[in-house]
Amino acid sequence: MTVSSTQSFIAGVHHPSTASYENIDPATNTSLGSVARASAEDVDHAVNSAAEAQRSWRKSSPEQRSRLLIEVGRLIRADRDNLAQLESADTGKPLTQAYGDADTCARYFEFYGHVIESYYGHQIPLGDDMHVYTRREPYGVTGHIVAWNYPLQLVGRAVAASLASGNCAVAKPADETPRTTVRLAELVHQAGFPAGAFNVVTGLGAETGAALAGHPGINHLGFVGSTATGSTIAHAAADKVIPSVLELGGKSANVVFADADVDATVPSLVRSIVQNAGQTCSAGSRLLVHRDVHDEVVTKMVGAMEQITIGRGADDPGLGPLISVKQLDRVAGFLDRLKQGTVATGGMSPQLDGELAGGAFFAPTLVDNADPESEIAQDEVFGPVVVASTFSEDEEALALANGTDYGLVSAVWTQNISRAHYMAAEIEAGQVFINTYGAGGGVELPFGGFKKSGYGREKSIEALDEYTQTKTVVLKY
Repeated sequence: MTVSSTQSFIAGVHHPSTASYENIDPATNTSLGSVARASAEDVDHAVNSAAEAQRSWRKSSPEQRSRLLIEVGRLIRADRDNLAQLESADTGKPLTQAYGDADTCARYFEFYGHVIESYYGHQIPLGDDMHVYTRREPYGVTGHIVAWNYPLQLVGRAVAASLASGNCAVAKPADETPRTTVRLAELVHQAGFPAGAFNVVTGLGAETGAALAGHPGINHLGFVGSTATGSTIAHAAADKVIPSVLELGGKSANVVFADADVDATVPSLVRSIVQNAGQTCSAGSRLLVHRDVHDEVVTKMVGAMEQITIGRGADDPGLGPLISVKQLDRVAGFLDRLKQGTVATGGMSPQLDGELAGGAFFAPTLVDNADPESEIAQDEVFGPVVVASTFSEDEEALALANGTDYGLVSAVWTQNISRAHYMAAEIEAGQVFINTYGAGGGVELPFGGFKKSGYGREKSIEALDEYTQTKTVVLKY
């Protein structure tokens, strides 16, 4: 892997900083190169550049926005190999999954490029002598602080919706995964967007991220990450009295009933927890299984998990490393503190040779018969660790499904349509899948959480509502 230097991208050009840090390859724990640590002055430059660009961009036509957004999608697809290689190296995820992330990022720009031409306000009948209508207007400069697990997807979905709505944007990628966000900014500029329409400031969260969240020139703030940090971001937005969209943690449940097609279900159950090494806010990290099929489901899941290959992302295994050694220690700590339950498979780092010996790898893990109130069943592990519990009655399953502080995604596996719709209505989650699991779902599907999983919606046409504000115009004849 080529070692390189990564800088911020502001007003259409790369912007160096006086300080830097090392970008670490999670598969080998060696450096991929240095990353600029943007200062508060650098952030101020980026926000001012976005504000300058937005003065003209807000007056652009939907047709113009559509054409440029679709061109970004084309450029992403043309640069697909490079983006996937960068994403895989930074995150450690298997190359196949990194290609999928690049494709999805392109889809966001294509999707919003198409729908923005059909997005408009409403005429309201108030009386024969009154003409009343609403306008959807941009906020101005939107700020985006995103997590390290899906850099391209997370920044792509936010920035595409923001630009489509007439805003301009400043993004701060995660410390560990800056490169594809910078590359995306280059492609947005190359497509013909005004210089400063999309700026990227690289650096550490406590420095660069805090400066962006607290900047007075930000008119709308979006964050993807932990619930604890999300609370800090929400306070920063509240202090400035600006709206925010928070996509936070999850402890999503797969609820498997006795009439489920087990053989069809198990591959999705496994994929929902090992995709991206379980480092997905919507990972299926809780397995709630009816007693009648518990043994069969667990046995088949263990068999499938033990067949998963492990290695560096570039070699395209079934499972890559966690994002860092720090995250590895965090995941291992949950197993070290386990007081009840049986580790049916995994539970430790695999033995790897050569340069991978120092990598942040953790084996696919299933903990069976855990206490539903225990730490490992309640808190977000953010690793390839699923916790299994049993139930006998539908209401018991529902209580278990809703029995955490989170509410991002759930899935129901049953052949009973009435039960499926009942569970979907009663489960407290932003997305409920039936006989499938989307781990966030597609570009077209509204995505966001209930409870401590956050608020606001990204993806779909609903995201355009998040990035615009309604103005009502009343004219008396």
